[in-house]
Amino acid sequence: MAKVLIIYHSQTGNTEEMAQAVAEGARSVAGVEVTIKRAFDATADDLLSCDAVAFGSPTNFAYISGALKDFFDRSLIACQDKTTDKPYCTFTSSGMGKRKALDVLDGICSAFKLRKIDEGIMAPGKATPEILAQLREMGKKLATG
Repeated sequence: MAKVLIIYHSQTGNTEEMAQAVAEGARSVAGVEVTIKRAFDATADDLLSCDAVAFGSPTNFAYISGALKDFFDRSLIACQDKTTDKPYCTFTSSGMGKRKALDVLDGICSAFKLRKIDEGIMAPGKATPEILAQLREMGKKLATG
């Protein structure tokens, strides 16, 4: 059974809704187990034990949330050279309409040597039905690696 992990941070609920849409898409693929974790609750062991991972964050000051950055800081040494080529994707919620947080996530994921499977998706604040549909498709793609 393939294991998909979704790690996110949300303060307003917007990014959490996006995480749920990614999870829906991944769960629609037969034989996939999905785990959703808030960034402060996620551990390096979670990342090491999954087959694919999605990261979601609000955009805070044109950067990712401190909670998600904290996860990466806590996990890098334990995961070093153990997550090479693991599929990943990203999503953000931004009131500013900027893609910088997606670029930051890609940079961090390159340090973990993860393999990008899709372009990051950004919602300008609350995700529209169209963006939620894109997130579900991204979840399917992530589940199939």
